[in-house]
Amino acid sequence: MAAHDTIRHDGDSWDLASSVGATATAVAARRAMASKGPHPLIDDPFAEPLVRAVGVDAFVKMIDGEIELGDEDPTSTYQRLAEGMAVRTRFFDDFFAQAAKGGVRQAVILAAGLDTRAYRLSWPAGTTVFEVDQPQVIEFKTRTLADLGATPTAERKAVAVDLRDDWVSALQDNGFGSERPTAWIAEGLLGYLPPDAQDRLFDTITTLSFSGSRIGTGYVPDIHDRITKRGRQISERWRKLGLNMNWSELVYDGERNDAAEYLAERGWQTVTHTTRELYAANGFELPDADSLEGLGDIRYLSAELP
Repeated sequence: MAAHDTIRHDGDSWDLASSVGATATAVAARRAMASKGPHPLIDDPFAEPLVRAVGVDAFVKMIDGEIELGDEDPTSTYQRLAEGMAVRTRFFDDFFAQAAKGGVRQAVILAAGLDTRAYRLSWPAGTTVFEVDQPQVIEFKTRTLADLGATPTAERKAVAVDLRDDWVSALQDNGFGSERPTAWIAEGLLGYLPPDAQDRLFDTITTLSFSGSRIGTGYVPDIHDRITKRGRQISERWRKLGLNMNWSELVYDGERNDAAEYLAERGWQTVTHTTRELYAANGFELPDADSLEGLGDIRYLSAELP
């Protein structure tokens, strides 16, 4: 199966092999890479079988080490891709661990894709994990993991709804309660939302959040600059992998509010880490500025509502 090109527009749709859905499979492929070898950087035993079940040849070959573009882009070696995903995965894993330590027993994973935290993290007793994503994505992951014999490590509630629809009602219909603290994550999501939709998402989360709630997310401070500088290069790299997708057409351009500042204005206490800081904290090296640009210079944000 080959991923195919879909230009983003209002009301567009996708599966895990096309458009923005393929990026979820790409992330899972990188988690699988980071979980392999004699010294794995993370432990996600479900990422590889999920990617193989999706069946996009390029991602399967990436997992198997058959595709590497490091000669053309030093950020694209097998090791660099694994390290970058380890940084990201550990950040959100630790976010949930700290929230649980603080007594939060309700978690929401927005645009969950092939996220397997409901199956692989050690959740405290009484924790409910809500996974929100399009119905076909939820159905595929639920069925595939069931076929593997995987069982959730918390009470998992699959909320099959597009975030552009009334996802709040769907969440509440599945037992979500705004009268208790929630740990929310929006991993790899914000750039795929129009700027005004990003604001609405944060407004809605704030409205639904009880004192003690937390948000974890990542964002590129100037997505327009990244599209301009790296869009063509990323798209060309994908085409060499056999993926007929234009990255610049998957993300939304235009000025958007800084996520940390926007949340702070709404009462959240925010802490932000740069990509370089988290690489250093994980014992990885970013050798030069070009590598940082290639990785997107992501800001990793955690916030708590007093």
